[in-house]
Amino acid sequence: MHNIALVEDNDDDALILESFISRIGEQEKTKYKVKRFHSAVELLTNYQSIYSLILLDVEMPGMNGMEASIRIRKLDKTVSIIFTTNLIQYAQKGYEVDAVAYLIKPVKYFDFALKFKKALDIYSLNVDRDFVIKTAKGPCHISTNKLMYVEVMRHRLYYHLVDDTLEVTGTISKTEEELKDFGFLRCNQCYLVNPKFITKIHGLDVMIGDTALLISRPKKKQFLEDLANWYSGVKND
Repeated sequence: MHNIALVEDNDDDALILESFISRIGEQEKTKYKVKRFHSAVELLTNYQSIYSLILLDVEMPGMNGMEASIRIRKLDKTVSIIFTTNLIQYAQKGYEVDAVAYLIKPVKYFDFALKFKKALDIYSLNVDRDFVIKTAKGPCHISTNKLMYVEVMRHRLYYHLVDDTLEVTGTISKTEEELKDFGFLRCNQCYLVNPKFITKIHGLDVMIGDTALLISRPKKKQFLEDLANWYSGVKND
């Protein structure tokens, strides 16, 4: 069962979206638990990372949907977000916070059903590779599909995501143990890298996107062997 958060201040619009979700559930013989929030502030008060999807109205009094989504992403990197709005120019900004899609009001069933199913598929892919870190603001769910590398500096860990960097207290050795089943590789004492983001290796540099990280000489041979195993689908011990 998927938990769905519906954040909508207009009762008529909320009823339409709830009816669409019920219709999809009946057609697919799937249960969806929908919780309605009348404002973004209500959603964010004691927010819990229990939702597969948040349907988020952009234009609301007080905190709007865009502001809310930025705060949500600080707490939950895996939940799928779909914006609903009357104005397309607002919706296009949603991609800055990794929104799956946007729906223009009045929302049509076919468009809703297509994007609703896509959002849940993306959530399922992310949650299969999901883990939790404890930040100063509380637990944060992260998908390793979005984690490029982990860096340690002065007893602080920095989780470098495709769209953010999170700083926490911890040790690189413990993090290495937690992430080994996800394929992360140690290239030196300071870095754990996600091989899916490696774009090039040149000498003692490994490129993660546009960032060059140093491979230590003692670890280079093992690192390259582990990387070759990852590419061939062999699990490293």
